Amino acid sequence: MEKGILYLVPVPLAEETTGKSFTPYAGEVINEISTYIVENEKTARKFLKEAGLKRPQSELTIHDYGKHKRNTSLAPFFKELLAGKDVGLMSEAGCPGVADPGADIVAEAHRRGIKVVPLVGPSSILLALMASGFNGQSFTFHGYLPIDKAERARRVKELEQLAQKYKQTQLFIETPFRNNQLLEDVLKSAAPQTLLCIACDLTSPSEYIKTQSIAFWRKERIDLHKRPAIFLLYRAV
Repeated sequence: MEKGILYLVPVPLAEETTGKSFTPYAGEVINEISTYIVENEKTARKFLKEAGLKRPQSELTIHDYGKHKRNTSLAPFFKELLAGKDVGLMSEAGCPGVADPGADIVAEAHRRGIKVVPLVGPSSILLALMASGFNGQSFTFHGYLPIDKAERARRVKELEQLAQKYKQTQLFIETPFRNNQLLEDVLKSAAPQTLLCIACDLTSPSEYIKTQSIAFWRKERIDLHKRPAIFLLYRAV
């Protein structure tokens, strides 16, 4: 029997930005499939409605891949795919598989010989990189930096060294309610001439993107509390 296709369906990064977030083709795919693997069922159903889902949601089969389901067998998520049905994989925000636990589902699909099709949609990492003015040909996303202040300070200095040695953009994030503490630590640890781009609330009406030196940021006041943000470091010289 021919296997189904696993479609990777991007979702909005912010509230009420559906129109900015998906292509007409993504809308077509959404209306062709009835089974989804999602990180958060409530969020997924809301997005599907906003994206123009035509079929009744009661007809959908939704597999929850939330944090309490990730240490169990992946086999149940592939029942429909192995039976020939196409399935959509959705993240909580942005692109499935990019800084996202859905990568495990994608890897398993490849192991099972299932075709994987990524759909075009918003990636906060790429949007921030595009708008930073930093090197877009060589960059690394590090995820979360250490919580311990001493370890975090060492890590920031390591990222500066990598940026300078390889002319490579260094990207990282923090849980939104700890953004201000992270920024404070970065400003204490980094050299004045190092460049820092802060990109937050991407695609939303309150979107903020600014690139300046650490010396500049030390004099600037910005409140990032509970605002989804990406931080980018670079050393041009």
